[in-house]
Amino acid sequence: MKKKVAIIFGGRSVEHEVSVITGLQVIENIDRDKYHVIPIYVDKEGKWFTGDSLLKFENFKNDNLKDLQEVILSLNPNDHNLYLHPNSIGLFRKKLMDKIDIIFPTIHGTNGEDGTIQGIFELMNIPYVGAGVLASSVGMDKILMKEVFKAQSLPIVEYMWFYRSKWMKNQDETIDKIENSLNYPLFVKPANLGSSIGISKAKNREELMDAIEIAIRYDRKIIIEKAVDNPREINCAVMGYDDKVIASLCEEPLGWDEILTFEDKYIRSNTKGLGKEGSRRIIPADIGDDLRERIEELAKKAFMAIDCSGNARIDFLVDEEEKVYVNEINTLPGSIAFYLWERKGYPFSKLIDEMIEIALKVHEEKNRNMYIYEADLFNKIHLGGSKMDSIKGV
Repeated sequence: MKKKVAIIFGGRSVEHEVSVITGLQVIENIDRDKYHVIPIYVDKEGKWFTGDSLLKFENFKNDNLKDLQEVILSLNPNDHNLYLHPNSIGLFRKKLMDKIDIIFPTIHGTNGEDGTIQGIFELMNIPYVGAGVLASSVGMDKILMKEVFKAQSLPIVEYMWFYRSKWMKNQDETIDKIENSLNYPLFVKPANLGSSIGISKAKNREELMDAIEIAIRYDRKIIIEKAVDNPREINCAVMGYDDKVIASLCEEPLGWDEILTFEDKYIRSNTKGLGKEGSRRIIPADIGDDLRERIEELAKKAFMAIDCSGNARIDFLVDEEEKVYVNEINTLPGSIAFYLWERKGYPFSKLIDEMIEIALKVHEEKNRNMYIYEADLFNKIHLGGSKMDSIKGV
């Protein structure tokens, strides 16, 4: 019997359109002989919808989403059904579809890649593809991510960070602290965002102030990083769970000078239509075996450092002396980074299969944990007395 896979895309995020593209790429390439696809679209207001018109990219381009029905998922761990939203049918829920077997989330950025939606799936106790709550949240927050990488002795660039409220309170003091800690040029980034949105390079004090003003529009936490001189960007994906991980081919994106922009990632490199990569990347990257092996090992270590699972892409910066810096991990890479796996024996369809199998194994492993502990606590605590009385005998 076919497994029923709910592919969730869209989302209340500035990366909404990117997520739609990723979701539809998965829908296009998933093996329909093995899986029954249930598309779930989360609009920009956060409402969830399903309908056959979601299966075709042209309907998004032409704004032709006509048959949509608003839906909800139950948080009951014994109920994995998709229901019509109560607003559509009154107070009583009506089951819309059969039970969902597994969820494939493809929501990039806020509310999807940051552990938020993964928490919902954990409460449902349903298998889901990709990183768990912890790995998603750490991988999304560039500050926490770097703290974990630093603790694991992974090479990272110098950095510092601050809250938006501190900037609003005293800009000169914040700038002085940055300039006393780091040398120009600098990169300014929102801590919790992807797709290069809100990122700027600053070569002097005036540019730094402008860059911070851009970044604080997107997040309350801002990270400042020391730029690497004349870097090459080399990326490598990792797939698996626990310590059972493998590395993909390495790639080198082309055609960027200081920042690989949103347009570079999703428009200029996608010259041949949905799901087809253009020529603005070299795969495999033109690097020596020693550098490639170092990057592959660092990619695996970064993946395991945040307890990631599924398929993630790790981005590196390499300086002129071939010193490697781990830049960031993308727990949900655009296009599922399928282009890094094709020549490793994983065409897109097989890659999706493997990610689903990993999700099922991770879910099975979690359910081996004991979640009940009989302590007879109610009979050992007496409410209404002093604090010491209430904990006596516990």
